[in-house]
Amino acid sequence: MPAADVRGLLPMSDCMDAMAAVLETLARGDAILPLRPVLWLPERRGALGMMPAYLGDAGVMGLKAVSVFPGNEGTGYDSHQGAVLVFETGNGRLLAIVDASEITAVRTAATSGVATRALARADAGDLAILGAGTQARTHLAAMLVARPIRRARVWSRTAANAARFAERESAVHGVPVEVAQTARDAVDGADVICTTTAAREPVLLGEWIAPGAHVNAVGSSVPFARELDGPAMARARLFADRRESVLAESGDFLLAREEGAIGDAHIAGELGEVLLGEIEGRTDPDEITVFESLGLAVEDLAAAFLVYERALARGAGTSLELGGLRADA
Repeated sequence: MPAADVRGLLPMSDCMDAMAAVLETLARGDAILPLRPVLWLPERRGALGMMPAYLGDAGVMGLKAVSVFPGNEGTGYDSHQGAVLVFETGNGRLLAIVDASEITAVRTAATSGVATRALARADAGDLAILGAGTQARTHLAAMLVARPIRRARVWSRTAANAARFAERESAVHGVPVEVAQTARDAVDGADVICTTTAAREPVLLGEWIAPGAHVNAVGSSVPFARELDGPAMARARLFADRRESVLAESGDFLLAREEGAIGDAHIAGELGEVLLGEIEGRTDPDEITVFESLGLAVEDLAAAFLVYERALARGAGTSLELGGLRADA
């Protein structure tokens, strides 16, 4: 199913509801989610990630195979490209092949939207986005669903990208987006911050974050790259999409731990546990919260299955005969 079909079948608000449900499913233990194996190209200029998952309540299993090329920023290609395969678990039939670029773009931001609804202050409405690519675009859309945003600022290492983003997204959403000259200017006084860059070194420092802010840390999903420095992690109450993933894959967390800024106990819990009421989220209006988003295969699977079900109901997509039924059946 191509990206255009996915876009039409997966509006942000609906995807946020689906992500909340799948994170609760994960927290209840009704999912299987191995850590993703990653094949790295020489000099780590690109990678192929393989992300399998099983969802018991939906009766589906699947795999996202996705290439990750951060250097695509500024080109005509997305940094994440691939496909999500959805199988049913009765007979193992392949149900759907869905474009992974759009699934990744929407479900990542939708999960941050769920985290913002659960962890940001109720009156939060001053938004800063670091980065001006695909994830910045979808995160703006998600934040507008999650909170009544009254001010939005964007910063990018490439000023022209930030200017184009601000002009385009202001027109799309009818909300003025300001261009900040520095990352520090962008986050000054912000109570919701989304880091959506391909940075290897921190772009958000702890000393810049206002009391009571909520941070969605999105851009880094590998152990050797980070967007937040150690003090930023140390100042915050930290929530994971999944604890095991943070301990294995999060450069924001692992590099701060290596510096001695935090320990494993600094992870307050998983977002699904907050949604189920098993652990407390924000405990104080001045508390800083960070949602460390690594991206989970169960999120891709849930989003792709929702797209598949809607495509069947609306006659969208293209039907293919891929085999699997025995000739004598």
